[in-house]
Amino acid sequence: MIGYLGRRFAGAVLVLLGLSVLVYALFFLAPSDPARLACGKGCTPERLAQVRTAMALDDPAAVQYLHFVRGVVAGRDYSTGPDARHCAVPCLGYSFETDQSVSALLAQRLPVSVSLAVGAEILALGLGIGAGLLAGRGRFQLVRRAVNGLVLVGYAVPVFLVGLALLLLFCVRLRWLPFPTYVPLTSDPAAWAQNLILPWIALALIQAAAYARLTQAGVANTLAEDYVRTARAYGLSERRILRSRALRGALIPVTTLTAIDVAQMMTNAVLTETMFGLPGVGQLLVGAVTTVDLPVVVGVTLLAGCIVIAGNMAADLLLAVVDPRVELR
Repeated sequence: MIGYLGRRFAGAVLVLLGLSVLVYALFFLAPSDPARLACGKGCTPERLAQVRTAMALDDPAAVQYLHFVRGVVAGRDYSTGPDARHCAVPCLGYSFETDQSVSALLAQRLPVSVSLAVGAEILALGLGIGAGLLAGRGRFQLVRRAVNGLVLVGYAVPVFLVGLALLLLFCVRLRWLPFPTYVPLTSDPAAWAQNLILPWIALALIQAAAYARLTQAGVANTLAEDYVRTARAYGLSERRILRSRALRGALIPVTTLTAIDVAQMMTNAVLTETMFGLPGVGQLLVGAVTTVDLPVVVGVTLLAGCIVIAGNMAADLLLAVVDPRVELR
């Protein structure tokens, strides 16, 4: 087990290093001049030279990248002498637009994205597994067709169209809910959930369709196995067979997919956050791309990479835990 974890962790570190090289080369070593972007409008040649020196952009490309990596793992100082400014771990630089630490900006926005992704994932699991169970049992043809139709709708309708329809229906037409504004969970849990319910639904529908498909296929395949027919012959009730046999086998792929999907929901929630006006990491990325704020773009990209890598590692471990046929090697 320890050896398996060590190999997976080493592989994740190598992937993350490769991602950091690619991202740094793409954004900081591209034809654009980061020093001029950081200096802003009306920048004088003297000020431009000072910014270039402070950011160590006169060093060779390999040395610049080493400075960047050292800042992430150990912090770094910008400039020297009385004008030196220390950037604490993990140092991802300073925003060209606001001059704030990128790490601080991400820390401010991350709770919003986590709230959105985790809540949407829980809702998607509940809807998807419930619908898959109804369709997989196959006892009612009409129910199965209705569930399959809803699954196709979930796959086909884009998230921005679902979000717009939810806003028009519940916030404009019926006025049952206010327009979403993020409220921290620690301040008011009820208001937190009330303002996030519409974004949760919009983001969860597509993933719920995937879970419903997996659960339906798993339940239907398991119920056709010989040992299930044997259990029926011994007099086990359908409810017990479904709970102890069919559902357990169907949840193996769903369990492993969940760990990956939580990570992907956080990285794919850009459109949802923008549509509902949620101040999350996705909205931060949209603003940074619009203003060519390279340190923020790099920071968000690396954060997304870390989340996806961690999700894949968690999926591998969950698969080994829930499925005894998988060997840790």
